[in-house]
Amino acid sequence: MRTEVDAATIGEAWRGIARRILADGEASSYDGRATLELLLVTLTVASPDPADELIERGAPRERLEWMRANFASRERVAELGDADSYATRLFDYAGTGLDQVHGVVERLRTDPVSRRAAITTLQPLTDTAYVPCVSLLDFFNEPRGLSVVAYCHSIDFGTKGFANLVELAHLQRRVADGVGSPVGALTMVVKSAHVYDDDLEATRAVLERP
Repeated sequence: MRTEVDAATIGEAWRGIARRILADGEASSYDGRATLELLLVTLTVASPDPADELIERGAPRERLEWMRANFASRERVAELGDADSYATRLFDYAGTGLDQVHGVVERLRTDPVSRRAAITTLQPLTDTAYVPCVSLLDFFNEPRGLSVVAYCHSIDFGTKGFANLVELAHLQRRVADGVGSPVGALTMVVKSAHVYDDDLEATRAVLERP
């Protein structure tokens, strides 16, 4: 069963998919932890602003800060088995000095209708114990602006998904500014959208806040 969520903002998208998981998710597991899961989810956000009021008001601050560090710092991530951070994968791919964000900006400056301005976060030679949840970012111009599709193998929408959305919106804005385009839509294609069983009550409590 495929699930689609269309929202104006990233906060509405997060709350929308989290509620759908709690209502319709099926029992599953991820790395041995029990979950409620929806398979093959597509989120489309029309106006992705990283300074989102719903997330600022309702999301756990420590989770936002943890994800911000993951996307901003090139230090290894201890909680993920000392895996490379997203910042390394984006701006210093596999420690080679390759800045993939600069690469997609230059490609779209040179060819505004390019359909191959893509970034991979996968590092197959070193990702032996960890595969990044956000695996592919595909940027493209369309009439409304610079849009991005993010393919994700798994996203925890109980304690991390809102922070993923914030960081993807930051990155999309960075690329749009570099290209000189307005910001278009943000789309996430998620194979496994889930909430861990031991986070269900906390997630419900957050979603009940006004």
